[in-house]
Amino acid sequence: MHNTTIDYFNEKAQKCFDDAFTITERTNQDHFLSFLNSGASILDFGCGSGRDSRYFMDKGFDVTSADGSEGMCRLASQYLGKEVKLMEFNELDDVNQYDAIYASASIMHLEYEKLTELFPKMIRALKDGGIIFVSFKYGSEDGYLGKRYYTYMNEERFAQMMKQFDELKVIEQGIFGNEHPGQPDFRWLWAILKKA
Repeated sequence: MHNTTIDYFNEKAQKCFDDAFTITERTNQDHFLSFLNSGASILDFGCGSGRDSRYFMDKGFDVTSADGSEGMCRLASQYLGKEVKLMEFNELDDVNQYDAIYASASIMHLEYEKLTELFPKMIRALKDGGIIFVSFKYGSEDGYLGKRYYTYMNEERFAQMMKQFDELKVIEQGIFGNEHPGQPDFRWLWAILKKA
């Protein structure tokens, strides 16, 4: 079955771009950066609006921004003043390229099976000792909300998935609350992973 998430982001690109800037909290970004050396190379994987890419660039990091939605890439490229790579998650084929991958509220739009195929590609794209940040909506039921697909994670499910990848160690994980004012309350599971 066709995953319609990218269709949604193409159709609603301007709204999604605008909505991204209603979030001003930077705790996750700063925590992620605290694991990196100055000037480290970051893949902002599913960068959406480019908001986080800009934040990382402004702090002196070498950022590659990529997204699967043509509409989001166009808006983010204009915002960042540089080309955002049009790339679906499964097209990642870099090897030993990045010090870190930032996948905030992005790879959760893949089906669980495709996620388990994606992690080895992310591991390959990282340099040794590289860091991955991921976040997922909290829960255990997968499926569509409107046109967007979500794979949910709770602690047990995430631990089970991570068992498949010997090269990755979970350094930290936790839960944070809703960041969107005026939206229903929901929670997120986040984790920082390190390549052995």
